[in-house]
Amino acid sequence: MIYYPVHSGYPPYTEVNRVIEAVFAEHGRGDARMPPKVYVELVGSGDFRTMPAYLPELGLAGVKIVNVNPHNRARGLPTVMALTVFIDVETGAPKAIINSTELTAMRTGAAGAVAARYLAPRQTIALGVIGAGRQSEALVEATIAALAVEEIRVWSRTEKHAEAFAARYEEYNARSVSIEHACDCDVLTTATPSITPLIMAEWIHDGTHINAIGADAPGKQELDPVLLQEAEVFVDDRSQAIHSGEINVPVSTGRYDPDRLTGTLGEVVTGKKGRSSLDAITIFDSTGLAIQDLAIAALAVQGSEGYKLPFP
Repeated sequence: MIYYPVHSGYPPYTEVNRVIEAVFAEHGRGDARMPPKVYVELVGSGDFRTMPAYLPELGLAGVKIVNVNPHNRARGLPTVMALTVFIDVETGAPKAIINSTELTAMRTGAAGAVAARYLAPRQTIALGVIGAGRQSEALVEATIAALAVEEIRVWSRTEKHAEAFAARYEEYNARSVSIEHACDCDVLTTATPSITPLIMAEWIHDGTHINAIGADAPGKQELDPVLLQEAEVFVDDRSQAIHSGEINVPVSTGRYDPDRLTGTLGEVVTGKKGRSSLDAITIFDSTGLAIQDLAIAALAVQGSEGYKLPFP
């Protein structure tokens, strides 16, 4: 086992976005090896998931174990906690155990930023934000590192949370607004645990790109199924999206045919797919991939210095 020297803080989003884009490219070329994540329900408290992967080009192999426990906030713990275990590709020996709780939010934010950089209708944007939790913060910060953000429009079920969120990004003209106004933007990010649609099709104008992040388990959904039918939908991984992404409920109820999917983000990054026109509505359905976890964990420990990632 290797024990890495550490310093405080986390990798900058410019670097995180770069490595996440690179592993999506590897995924798009078909080189990554990654079975779908496995869910184990913890009765009455949440679930945990195992996410193995192997990246031959980068020489990385390992698994992330992540829990989602909605009751943890009352306990003073994160609702999502995770660790990543690296193994040696040649021997299978464990190389490192890394706290991936904060890295999970960061790699998800970076995936949204990469999708927005390739699929947004323009590079200078008004950013709409649905939800004011840690994941929305990561999405905003990663997007700021990828695009020129002129304005941020934030909505949360709890208005004081939206106001506090907006106050942190005052330099980007952030403000708390109605949900309909938040949807009047160039790039919209949704990061809530909703199980019923929040975003109605009639609120989204032509050319909008949407990063649908919140649906990460069966039964969750944030978008009106009509919107999915009208849009060009890109996923991170087809099988995971059908099982537990934004499209999972519409697919299971017959309101969305997975054959309508336009492509994967890896295909977008490698130039195989993209938005058909500036007027098209595009959606990135993000479920979170194990290859992202390996990439960001490797970034956190690379070189002569690492980052201090204490467990709760």
